Parts: sequence; C-alpha cells; structure tokens
Amino acid sequence: MTLAHTTLETAQIRELNAAFETAQPTEILAWAAATFGDGLAVTSSFGDPVLAHLAWSTVPGIEVSLIDTQYLFAETIWYAKHLAERTGGNLRILTPASDVGRDDLWVRDTDLCCGIRKVAPLEHMLANRTSWLTGLRRDDGPTRAQTPIVFHDVLRDVIKVNPIANWSDADVASYVLDNDLPPHPLVDRGYTSIGCWPCTAPAADPNDKRAGRWAGQSKTECGLHGGPTVK
Repeated sequence: MTLAHTTLETAQIRELNAAFETAQPTEILAWAAATFGDGLAVTSSFGDPVLAHLAWSTVPGIEVSLIDTQYLFAETIWYAKHLAERTGGNLRILTPASDVGRDDLWVRDTDLCCGIRKVAPLEHMLANRTSWLTGLRRDDGPTRAQTPIVFHDVLRDVIKVNPIANWSDADVASYVLDNDLPPHPLVDRGYTSIGCWPCTAPAADPNDKRAGRWAGQSKTECGLHGGPTVK
C-alpha cells in the first residue's frame, strides 16, 4: 500500500529517523519506494555516482532525474548518461521552460537565475508527487550538517528522504571503490561540488567542498534544498 498524500505524522517521522540512523541506504530506498510508489521522485546532481547507483541497484527501473539548467557542464550531462547506460538506469533530464533565454541573469541576480532554471523545474515535477529522495549529506558542508534522513518539506509539501545523509566522505569513497564506479570527470580538476559552469570553480578551501560554488558571494545554496522559489 502506498501513500497517496503526505500523511506521515511528526511522531512517525521521528521514529523513522531514529531507526534509519543505523539502517543501510538500500533499506531506506526500498522503504521509500514501497511507501510512496509512483509518488516518489528521485533527483541527483550527478556530482558523484552514489545516489543514482544506489537507486538503480535497489529499485530496478526507478527514474532518477537530473535538472539540466542549460548551464550545466557538458561533462555532467555526459556523466549522467554514461552512468545510466553503464547500469541500465532510467534517467530523466528536466529542463526549464522553453521561453527561458540564455542570458546573463546569473551575473545580475543569481537567486532568480537558480529559481527559474533549477527550482522551477523541480517544483513542477513535485507538484504531483508525495515524496522526494535526494543525495544530501551532512558532510557536504555547514549548511547541511543537521540534515535529517526523513522530514516534511513544508515548502513543497512532500516527505523528503535523504538515505545517505549520515554518510561520510570516506563512506562515499568506499562505495565508489567497491562498486568500481567512475568519478565525475571534473573531480580530477579540483571540483569538489559541481553545479552550473558560470557559478562553479575548483574549491579554494580544502576544508569546504562547496567553497567553489558562487565564489565571492554569501550565497551557499541554489534553492532546491531551502531558499527562494519561483512559480
């Protein structure tokens, strides 16, 4: 039986988080697929192969979406397609509305640019979904250090599931090695967090993986995981 609506109560979410802290990501993924069925959306930025590979290995045929802002590195598009072909995964590429032109909005207003090109396609997809599964990890940086495994995303009114939230960088590296997965092509060039090419550079601070995102600005998130939205 799957949930047709966002019906998990606060107490249930608290219990799930307690149980999932010691569960394997595959168990959490299987629970999400069984609980939400077709209402489950899975997204990945494909900065690394872990979430997509976990999803495709655990739930054969499950759709994993990449939001192509039309400013993604060509290497990211290639990498997502390569992983899908290699594993037989079901990849969906989301794009902004057709009337979004290629201009310098990212120079003038980065929040609005992210809202139009990244957040809006996500929210369009989530409008008829009840759950959203992502690869957020607490080790990603200070803004994500308190990420729960399950919570109610009130902004989109979906249950958000982060099955590898408590994984360390070492856990990710071990999974990649154990499963003989290729890294994103830009990793060897110093990119530790990969988004759109105008706003992503190799990280200057080795202690902050997201230091190369929106360098020189106070901005630290694109808006997918909290922040401004554009309808």
